[in-house]
Amino acid sequence: MSKNIARQRKLNLWPAFFVGPHILLFIVFFLFPSVYGIYIAFTEWNLFTSPEFVGLDNFKTILFDQESSFHDQFYNGLKNTFLFVVITVPFCIIVPLVLASALLAKPKLHRLFQSIFYLPSLFAISAVMIIWQFLLSLSYGPLNNYFDISTNMLNTQPYAWIALVVVTVWWSIGANMIIYLAALNGVSKDLMEAAELDGAGAVSRFFKISLPSIKYQILFTTVMTTIAQFNVYGQPLMLTGGGPTDSTRVLLMDIQQNAFGKGISIAGVSSAMAVMLGICIMIVSAFQFILLRDRD
Repeated sequence: MSKNIARQRKLNLWPAFFVGPHILLFIVFFLFPSVYGIYIAFTEWNLFTSPEFVGLDNFKTILFDQESSFHDQFYNGLKNTFLFVVITVPFCIIVPLVLASALLAKPKLHRLFQSIFYLPSLFAISAVMIIWQFLLSLSYGPLNNYFDISTNMLNTQPYAWIALVVVTVWWSIGANMIIYLAALNGVSKDLMEAAELDGAGAVSRFFKISLPSIKYQILFTTVMTTIAQFNVYGQPLMLTGGGPTDSTRVLLMDIQQNAFGKGISIAGVSSAMAVMLGICIMIVSAFQFILLRDRD
């Protein structure tokens, strides 16, 4: 009896053996930095001296002090971040859905096209930006040379925003496309055949059967894509530098610059900006869940 108990206890340790490292890494690299970052938002800190608690002063500065440059940075960065999210998220949901629907019909070379559409999502953001900097360069870029474009697209509006959106959509649609393709493959074939026998066309079957059947996958990808786009940083940093005249400068660029840029670090203000950005993400995500949840 005691041997069975000892064996059972040994077996119960196996889940902890596999889950333990993940929990440890989660605490060290996510939970602790997040909690400490929230604490720093209530302090004045330059990364070298001890943090000095200042209460809500940092939040008052970025939210209400119109004389402060941090107030202007926060609202300009937040505005550009929201604009980026509003423009890119619909494309990052609709385009993969269209591609997945087309690939579901299994046209010729559909495996090749599936690989081509998915391939950009495997590239690092730095590699993607270097590729597109070369393509859009005014002096030696092939697009400008072949089409005789005389405008610097990366330093002129609205072309700078168009470039950011196109590059982001091209880079990020692959993962959502694979999720939608797997979800559409799981739609009931019997239901689709019954609808076809009843005279429903392809478009009608897609909107009345396929879309409702994959609503959870659409909700998941919508929320995750929105969170990812709120954290935009590499695209404007490397492609446009935040220009022209800070029109593409997003909030994370200001957060990084204030905390780790040249000069004196203002980590407390940067953390306050990061906390406010996190609150915005949570509010938008909750709104999406409410909007897209099941209704009786």
